[in-house]
Amino acid sequence: MTKKSLSLRWLEIFQLVSKLGSIQKVSVETGLSISTVSNHLRSLERALDVELVDHSRRPMGLTPAGTVFSRHVHEGLMALKRGEAELRSGSWQHATDLRLGLIDDFDSRVAPDLFTLLSARLPRCSFRHFTRQSHEIIDKLQSQGLDAGVATRPSYHVEGLKEFPLLRDPFIVIIPPAFDGPVEDLANPDSNLPFLRYSRDLAIGKLIEMQLTRSKINLPNRFELECNQSIIGLVAGGSGWTITTAASYYRARRFHKNTRAMPFPGKSFARTVSLFTTDVYPSSTTRLIHNVLQKLIRQHVTEPMKSRFPWLEDDFRTIPAPAE
Repeated sequence: MTKKSLSLRWLEIFQLVSKLGSIQKVSVETGLSISTVSNHLRSLERALDVELVDHSRRPMGLTPAGTVFSRHVHEGLMALKRGEAELRSGSWQHATDLRLGLIDDFDSRVAPDLFTLLSARLPRCSFRHFTRQSHEIIDKLQSQGLDAGVATRPSYHVEGLKEFPLLRDPFIVIIPPAFDGPVEDLANPDSNLPFLRYSRDLAIGKLIEMQLTRSKINLPNRFELECNQSIIGLVAGGSGWTITTAASYYRARRFHKNTRAMPFPGKSFARTVSLFTTDVYPSSTTRLIHNVLQKLIRQHVTEPMKSRFPWLEDDFRTIPAPAE
């Protein structure tokens, strides 16, 4: 008897079951009913005449045959996604859709010029722009909700994404002009000028806390905020001091006349801001986006900031794209 051809939908369901370990979770993920998901999985097993999943286990585990088959399914589905992406946007001139996420450091100056330049280079492309926190951009990329995103490199490995470093963004200290003591005194827990923290839910906040821990600096947690503008505004009002990055401080330009920027005392540290794409997104379009972003970041962020604070010259810089 002729065996039934394998359905792409069956393979997609099997891949999700192997990843999530639960038919219920796959049902939620796909919007299909539990019975439909189960039928797709059973149909695949019948077509192959082999049991791929141990249905008695919770969470569901793969059988030895299922483990071998899952590797081939993953490779096959990734090849199909790459092919689809190449057809949709395999060359600059033929790109038709770009969902791009940016951190808010580049939202006001870089983003408008970015989309103006890209629209000229990608005449058939439809653009969708999202402003999000770094961790949200990474999450949306991993769930296929974005094609590309500019975010702070997280401290953990990002599965399924390609990274193209864009900017070395050093951390600096921001103090009110009235403070005239040594910067090192601010690290004293008993300092009269409180430390204004970035939320530790944010990538920038996590990096600052890691450096404070490495430096054995333990500061009271009185103020913890998410908004960069609010933090720099509070410093300008004399309510405290903070650690931020050169790019984040530059974004708060309206507070510059009422604040002072200084190098971080002791061992310097920096965040890396990168362009991330899904691992199926065409490299030609990625390179175009990276090159345009580099030019605009230099024009609108690094060069103006370094002209005002020459001591940033060696540390605050864009990172060239890797050779092809």
